[in-house]
Amino acid sequence: MAAAALKPALSSVSLRLAAVIGLAAVIGLALLGRGSEPDLAQMPEMAHSPVAMPGGAFFYAQKYEVSLADWAACVADGACALDLRARADQAPEATPATGLSHVDAGEFVAWISAATGHAFRLPTVAEWSQMARGVVADTADPIFTDPSLTWASAYLTEGLGPRALRPRGSFSVSGEGVADLDGSVWEWTQDCYAGSGDGTDPARCPAYFVAGEHIAAMSYLVRDPARGGCAVGTPPAHLGLRLVSDRPF
Repeated sequence: MAAAALKPALSSVSLRLAAVIGLAAVIGLALLGRGSEPDLAQMPEMAHSPVAMPGGAFFYAQKYEVSLADWAACVADGACALDLRARADQAPEATPATGLSHVDAGEFVAWISAATGHAFRLPTVAEWSQMARGVVADTADPIFTDPSLTWASAYLTEGLGPRALRPRGSFSVSGEGVADLDGSVWEWTQDCYAGSGDGTDPARCPAYFVAGEHIAAMSYLVRDPARGGCAVGTPPAHLGLRLVSDRPF
């Protein structure tokens, strides 16, 4: 009789235990889900209009270059290894993050894409050139008709652009609302200098194109272009990045 009386009690305890475990699992999943929600506060300010490519495709560009404040958020989350500090005379929100290698840029792109739930990337050279049309002077020698050789125009324009690092919005704004393309920050692109036709593994690319006053090639590890050197023309003044995306948000 005692054993028979104990069975309902054990069944009740089991049901309650199962309910507690189930509730804990639900709470755990909710907390986990909350941690993976997009952080809309990290969304960058984008240009007011998409950039149209000659073939009819569109992409969306960040209005300004990534700032020191943007970079600090990535460092605070442990996703960016390089700790950049603003000088006393610099406002972190208005100062472009510079002294960045292609590896550094990749860390930031991966972080902000995960943090916001929106896929960002670096532009291609062709996309950057399209953004900069009408803003950065096109003085290419007529001999160089291949777009991949437009960097050769550097010999005609080297040293003409600004060198001092200035706050966001100090330079021109394109028709789409992209600012400072003609400034002193050269921006990393996703295009490998070695090219795609020579069998180079993209994961092992030794150098990438940077875009600014002219197109130059820099080693993927270089943070200081004055020391790292470039393939042609005057070394870039500063190395930074600007985000682009294939879809709006």
